[in-house]
Amino acid sequence: MKLSAHYSKAIIIITIFVLLAGGVIYFFTINRLGRNLLDRDLTEEFDEIVDYVNLNNKLPKQGDFEDDQRVFIKTNQVRIPLRFFDTVFNRSGEKKLEAGRAISGLVSVKGEHYKVLITESRQSTEDLIQLIGLITLVLLVSLLLILFVTNRYILNGLWKPFYQTLNKLKTFNISDNEGVFLVGDKVDEFNELNQAVHTMSSRVKNDYQHLKQFTENASHEMLTPLAVITAKLDTLIQDETLRAEQLDQIHEIYSSASKLSRLNQSLLLLVKIENNLIDNAELLNLGGLIGQKMRQFNELAVAKDLHVDDKVDDVIIMASKYLVDILLNNLFSNAIAHNVEGGQFIINLANNKLIVQNSGTGQPLDPNRLFERFQKGKKSEGMGLGLTIVKNICNLYRWKIVYSFENSLHSFEISF
Repeated sequence: MKLSAHYSKAIIIITIFVLLAGGVIYFFTINRLGRNLLDRDLTEEFDEIVDYVNLNNKLPKQGDFEDDQRVFIKTNQVRIPLRFFDTVFNRSGEKKLEAGRAISGLVSVKGEHYKVLITESRQSTEDLIQLIGLITLVLLVSLLLILFVTNRYILNGLWKPFYQTLNKLKTFNISDNEGVFLVGDKVDEFNELNQAVHTMSSRVKNDYQHLKQFTENASHEMLTPLAVITAKLDTLIQDETLRAEQLDQIHEIYSSASKLSRLNQSLLLLVKIENNLIDNAELLNLGGLIGQKMRQFNELAVAKDLHVDDKVDDVIIMASKYLVDILLNNLFSNAIAHNVEGGQFIINLANNKLIVQNSGTGQPLDPNRLFERFQKGKKSEGMGLGLTIVKNICNLYRWKIVYSFENSLHSFEISF
């Protein structure tokens, strides 16, 4: 869930809670104020009756009026405290009962005591409370609607610069010459974020350029002495005066120098692939390239007495021919080198999938470490970079490569 959605959710929940709590408090407050107002009116009417009795020494007329009723009941009680209570109000001439509020008290006339009961209708107060409640509910719904629209459109607009910065970071390529250009905004925090992103990207690109230059220079400088060493070793090997022990040592040195040269080239290739420095993609017929590659590896397969089974269809891909050649070289050489005498070598290309299978050890390889650098078998004479290069080429072109082991066959499946 996006940050703006979290913010909107929190604001709406808090607003609903506050408004509901405020509405309940407001309702009870209005209800209490209405009741106090009725009690004050009833008290005034009772006081008027007492004043009338004291002035005229007789009871006023009892009866039903439009909004109140007066009843006098003779009693032997000499003391009745004033009491307010809720009751029903029966309006004269109507059968409908209404909510009412009443007061009871005692008056004395010529030595006789009368209980006074005054009842007023609460209908108008109830109607007022209902109207206020309805208005409050409408205001609550309107406020929530306004909050929703505000958070949905206005606040989302405020977050637009943030998403622009995020999209720039997603498409940021360290190997591009262009920097990260971010548009300024009215919000200080976004401007500060843009400045931090710009500073970080510039520093990263600068460090990358220095590292790239160092790697290329180091690789280039290593090639020259390695070539000299190899040439000198070639000359020494041709020397017929060398003893057998010396010749064996020179062969070991020659093998190590060759391995170091291949390692240097492989690491440099990995750097180029990981940083997308090989940009010569073209439409290729993968089936035709596999056919050519199979003819190149035919002698190696025959030498190991492998049973080759290839089913190759025409599949068109967009990639660098140089990188595809390296990918096929590593897959095929790996399948032959780690195969057993008289084993199987199966190639299947169809439905935009390339499957390379080979028999070998009876145990599956660790898929979590298979494509890591310098991971190789105990009997392997390689450098452990072949499958790493294959994986990086697949990542470059967003191809999916999966390893599996079934029926004693190691299988590499690439989905284009």
